[in-house]
Amino acid sequence: MSPWETQLRKGIVELAVLATIAEGEAYGYGIVERLQGLSGLQFSESTVYPVLARLAREGLLAIRTEPSPAGPTRRYYRLTGEGRRRLDAMAGSWRTVTDSLSNLLKGVRG
Repeated sequence: MSPWETQLRKGIVELAVLATIAEGEAYGYGIVERLQGLSGLQFSESTVYPVLARLAREGLLAIRTEPSPAGPTRRYYRLTGEGRRRLDAMAGSWRTVTDSLSNLLKGVRG
């Protein structure tokens, strides 16, 4: 992966995590699996888990714990009201940026 692709992915991981959780409550590994199933968004556990912890500390995610039959207790994440507002703001910014870039890239092959 090129350095610019790495920087792009670092910049969108928070948006991707919040958008995934907005689909419904999810536990960490389930979030990683969902993101890995999307082309171009193969974020690793070592990338996603620190973001989850930070978003929870910031009050953007609420956590519910539940025993897992297959191992350690699972932490289920859901958006708080503030998390939903952050996601909405980020999604609006993302759409503005991607629309602008799409216009710039007209005629550019890739």
